[in-house]
Amino acid sequence: MRVNYIRDGLIEEFHTFSFVQYSKLDSFCDETPYYLRSCAKPLQASLLIDYGADKVYNLTSKELALICGSHAGEYCHIETGLEILKKIELDESYLKCGVHEPLSRTMQDKMLIMGKSASAIHNNCSGKHIGFLALCKLKHWDLGTYDEPTHPLQIAVKNKINALCEVSVSHPITTDGCGGVNTSPLVSYPITTDGCGGVNTSPLVGYPITTDGCGVPILSMPLKNMLIGFMNLFADSKYEKITNAFLENPYILGGEDRLDTEIIQNTNNIIAKVGAGGLCIVVNLQKNDGFVVKMDDASMPARRIAVFEMINRLNWGNIEYDNTIKTIAGKKVGNIVVED
Repeated sequence: MRVNYIRDGLIEEFHTFSFVQYSKLDSFCDETPYYLRSCAKPLQASLLIDYGADKVYNLTSKELALICGSHAGEYCHIETGLEILKKIELDESYLKCGVHEPLSRTMQDKMLIMGKSASAIHNNCSGKHIGFLALCKLKHWDLGTYDEPTHPLQIAVKNKINALCEVSVSHPITTDGCGGVNTSPLVSYPITTDGCGGVNTSPLVGYPITTDGCGVPILSMPLKNMLIGFMNLFADSKYEKITNAFLENPYILGGEDRLDTEIIQNTNNIIAKVGAGGLCIVVNLQKNDGFVVKMDDASMPARRIAVFEMINRLNWGNIEYDNTIKTIAGKKVGNIVVED
């Protein structure tokens, strides 16, 4: 599929994308892996529930939303992050996510006027990192190396994501029988008959693992497995707190000009999470269905159009958006159209 920018009848720009729907997985055969990027956050956050950290630290729905989200660095996000740090008796100095300006342009302007500089808490992944610190504090794991691939936290995260996403692992990253760490970085898929009737003949070819932009390991896998992971997570009553965090706090999850926030605010019982590289995963809780969009060129404006259009086509919502191309003076000269 692709998003066409048509200006006075001529396609001057187009952006191709993959679309995978959960209820039609049998007809999707592409096994190409992509990195989960920030779409991994709710999957990673499920460990907070598994280990009971949500109860030990009395994490609120708003706080869980920040941990699951890619926030815009606004006051509401900063205050929420600092509240969690206070609960786990740590401070911002423990964060290893790095520093970047808030994603919110409004917040950038406010900080510029006040002469303030960004810090790690403004990083859109700081919520996830605070959640990681909460797990380390609870489990008495080393706080200074939680970002390293061989850290017990990252081992647990990898195994949890593989389980939720139903990725076959030939050599899981675990502690070995002697108490050491098996650091094999490759997650392998078996030789099987694929969904198209062909044979997957790639023995022990691993899905790559890289370092995400915020400094922690991130897995790759086929789009269908990402979608399976989301459906398994949000269909499980065990993780109801995470589901409610999305539905109750869409602005904390993202914020100003964030696609997932906009989707949740303009639909009913729809959950969405964006990820870098042009990813967006959408789950319809009422219909037990979902889809993932992956823009080939990672275009964020085209992703927005593609996701809104697919939600409307599936009759999951009626999101109004401007798909016209206009001159600076406001004259309409074209349209943005999603083509099958």
